[in-house]
Amino acid sequence: MKYGPLITPLILYMILISIRYINPQLSQLTSYIAFYVALGQAFNIFLGLTGYVDFGYVAFMALGMYGMALTTVNIHNILVGVIDQHLRIYLLVIMGTLLGISFAVILASIVGSIALRLRGAYFAIATIGVNEGFRYLIEGSGMWRGSEGIIIAKDLIELYGYEGMTYISTEVADLMLITIGIIAMLITYVIITSKMGYALAALRDDEDTAKIFGINTTKYKVFAFIISAALAGMLGAAKMLKDQAVFPPQAFSIMYTVEAIVVVILGGIGTVIGPLIGGVLYSLLKYYLTVIIPGIQLLLLAPILIIVILAFPSGIVGFIKKVFKSNRVKRLVI
Repeated sequence: MKYGPLITPLILYMILISIRYINPQLSQLTSYIAFYVALGQAFNIFLGLTGYVDFGYVAFMALGMYGMALTTVNIHNILVGVIDQHLRIYLLVIMGTLLGISFAVILASIVGSIALRLRGAYFAIATIGVNEGFRYLIEGSGMWRGSEGIIIAKDLIELYGYEGMTYISTEVADLMLITIGIIAMLITYVIITSKMGYALAALRDDEDTAKIFGINTTKYKVFAFIISAALAGMLGAAKMLKDQAVFPPQAFSIMYTVEAIVVVILGGIGTVIGPLIGGVLYSLLKYYLTVIIPGIQLLLLAPILIIVILAFPSGIVGFIKKVFKSNRVKRLVI
């Protein structure tokens, strides 16, 4: 069955959505899970399919946040004339998300065409430099309100009222996070099962050999880089609606990239369902450790993650394939 591998992850997403709306008390937890799942799914398109580690990945998410923030604070004159409130919300979400994606894609196109000619540690260092350089550019130049950041809560209240602002930061933002995760998963599956997927698999295994066989490795790496960045821009836009504030030190924090790497490795690098499993596991561990032992949760989270990764060196999906060696399982879990 061609689309068999999509059945299990889609069922898991439906379960997550059902929990979110059946039990509103768990909305914060489901939102937390949805964010890390979407982050892992988006990041996996580049890391998982190319083997390159982009430590500056959070820059694309930060640009998505700024895209939504700038749209919100500059959109009053356009949206105030729109009578229907739901239409105003949809316009805000669409326009802010498109601007965030545009920012991320432009940066990815520039950085990818240059940095992706580097490999290994050189590429990783270059992406860190881009991330930190962009952060200090914003802070030092005062661009986009500089180090003061942008807070959109007041603007949302003026546009939609307090209830509308709450609706956007909960219902709309959560639905966006889940939708982004599903879109990223579907894109991953389409790439893996296409000519591009085979090319990326070849360069991930041995880039020099792939070049010898006529594969334009730079072209495919840039494509994967831009697609992954666009999804990060979408994710940043959703996070902006959730947090309603963006400040350079937090928005460009490399911790998000590290967490994305952990999520992908936990679930299974380069797999369709792996980031979903890894995102759920990581977010549950982090959430409940924070609730049970606030302040020292990261101290315990690190060794737990190390133990899990040592127990499942190929990720949880790799372990499942190893235990269940039937061809049916291998076809359904990719």
